[in-house]
Amino acid sequence: MTTDPSLPLLRAFRFQVTLLPTGGGTQRIAVGGAFQECTGLEVEMDVQEHLEGGRNDGVVRRIGRAKYTSLVLKRGMFHPPAGPANGELWDWMQDIVGGVRPARRYDGLVEVMSVGETVVARWAFSRGLPSKLTGPQLDAKTGGVAIEELHIAHEGLRLVTRR
Repeated sequence: MTTDPSLPLLRAFRFQVTLLPTGGGTQRIAVGGAFQECTGLEVEMDVQEHLEGGRNDGVVRRIGRAKYTSLVLKRGMFHPPAGPANGELWDWMQDIVGGVRPARRYDGLVEVMSVGETVVARWAFSRGLPSKLTGPQLDAKTGGVAIEELHIAHEGLRLVTRR
């Protein structure tokens, strides 16, 4: 596989994440382009090895199940000028922990934009659940931004292209 040097490279710093209620629900989480880091756009195949009788020079490899890594999203915590921090992600996690059923699941999009705000790459994940939510590391000596981290376990990931 060769690459065309005349084509622009995908830049990883302009992206947005959108969470959409699975099954057309109405309870949205307004995250927009608020995340500053996204990792976990990963699919791994579980390749099974089969030892075939009489074949001593190798093994037969067969396709197994796909495994999807959790998405890890990091963002600064937001708050309106005269109000408390935005707690929508925490509410989602607390509902799951508290046993609210059915559990709210979200499908999602991770979109990478070009400089002109055109979407040039889009990954879609399905049936996401929060598996971990970490609050900010509070340190009065650094003066840094309060960052929260959300891990989303999901049931499928694909690169969506338009033709």
